[in-house]
Amino acid sequence: MSSVRLREDRGSTLPIYIWLTGILLFAAFAFFAFAQAASARNGAQSAADAAALAAAQDARDELMEGLGGAIGTDDQWLDWLDGDKFEGAGATAAAQQLAAENDSTVQGGAQPATINALPGFRVAVETNYTVGDSIIPGTETKHAKADAVAVIEPRCDFDLDADPTKLVTLDCDGESVDIDPEDFDLDDLPDASVLFTVQLAE
Repeated sequence: MSSVRLREDRGSTLPIYIWLTGILLFAAFAFFAFAQAASARNGAQSAADAAALAAAQDARDELMEGLGGAIGTDDQWLDWLDGDKFEGAGATAAAQQLAAENDSTVQGGAQPATINALPGFRVAVETNYTVGDSIIPGTETKHAKADAVAVIEPRCDFDLDADPTKLVTLDCDGESVDIDPEDFDLDDLPDASVLFTVQLAE
C-alpha cells in the first residue's frame, strides 16, 4: 500500500514540477527580452547624444570661423562671444555622420533649440537595428528611438566698456585671453573649447 501511495505522490508532483519549470523559463525569456529592449534603448540614446553634440560642435566651429573673420574688420566682433551668431548649416550633416557611426539614423535633421537661454540643437535618432527576436511579439521589427539636446555655452566675459578696436582682455572661466584687433592673427585665437563649451542639456 505504501509503495502505491509513493508512486501516486510522485505522479502528482510531476505536473507541478513541469508547471514551475515552465514559469521559470518564461520569466527567464521575459527578462532576456527586457534586457534586449534596454540595450537597444541605451544604444539609441548614445547615438542621439553623440549626434546632438556633433551638431553643436559644428556650430561652434562656425562661430570660431566667424569670430576670426570679424576681429579687425568688424567693430561688433565681441557680439560673436555671445555664442548665437551661427546659422548651423552643417549641423544636420555632422549629426547624421555621428549617428551613422553608431548604427542609427537621424530623424528630421538637427533642430535648433534653446535651453536656459543657451542655443543648441535637438536631434532624434532611430537605430538601424531592431530589438531582436523574443517571446514578446513584434520586437523583431521594433527599432529603438531616442533624442538629445546639446547646447553651446559662452565661457568668456569682458569689460562692457571695452573698446573693440583696441586690445581686449577676455576672462574665460579664469583663463585670460588677450585679443588685439590692430595686431591680430588667426593663430592668436585659443582653442574653441576655451571660448565656448558644448554640452548635453538633457
